[in-house]
Amino acid sequence: MRAIVQLTAQYVHETVGQTPTGTPPTALGAVGTPPAGTSSSDTVAQLRAQVERVQGRRLDAPVLPVHPALASLLPGGGLRPGSAYSLPRSTSVLLALLAQPSQAGSWCAVLGMPRLGAEAAEGLGVDLSRLVLIPDPGARWLAVTSTVAEVVPVVAVRPSGRAADGEIARLAARLRDRGAVLLVQGPWPQAEAVIEVGEPAWEGVGRGHGYLAGRAVTLMSSSRRWPRSRRARVMLPDAAGHVSAAPERMRPVETLPSAGSADSFPQPIRAVG
Repeated sequence: MRAIVQLTAQYVHETVGQTPTGTPPTALGAVGTPPAGTSSSDTVAQLRAQVERVQGRRLDAPVLPVHPALASLLPGGGLRPGSAYSLPRSTSVLLALLAQPSQAGSWCAVLGMPRLGAEAAEGLGVDLSRLVLIPDPGARWLAVTSTVAEVVPVVAVRPSGRAADGEIARLAARLRDRGAVLLVQGPWPQAEAVIEVGEPAWEGVGRGHGYLAGRAVTLMSSSRRWPRSRRARVMLPDAAGHVSAAPERMRPVETLPSAGSADSFPQPIRAVG
């Protein structure tokens, strides 16, 4: 098993008090009627530029890859740099999202999850040589998260308390400035997408005997970029301990009555009572 970098909060508190270096977003100006001679493509380009200035990132910027079974749940098919995502308190979902970015060369940090297992992380595809663990960031977890986001492109955190709106806004500015991704186990304002998990079903156990071979769950994702939420049935984990799309199960074929049987014709209705 490859090594994991594990830190304590004391090593990241030194720079917590520094002021974020992000540039404040500019206000979105009113867009009126385009001047004469301006084509529709030019108008779209101008609107796009204004939105990008407000959000602090390009709308068509490349995203960090995720497993194909999870891509349909995320706008753009991956993790968008400079964005935050709200996740359920499910370690499997978190590790599944960290797997592909770490394999692609991105460092990942996990804060506030002392029980996260290295063996489970490696089983779901996380490259342990690019994983940093900070089990206990302390009461100033948000400040520690902001500091870690300066140098680590993917940061996951389980909040240990509420945070002020001003601190959340400063962290959002830092994420945009550094192009980092924030994965939060719990509600988070202005999240790029909110993922929920439900309908768990274990496979492999028969009538009182057998071994657990895999767990299928339904992941539901909502985003302000979509008119409706999306769903995906995923194996977390599958029989091999990895992430995969859940196979579609065929419904049992119902036997139809033969043409000559009495069941093939409607039966008379008789009132009762």
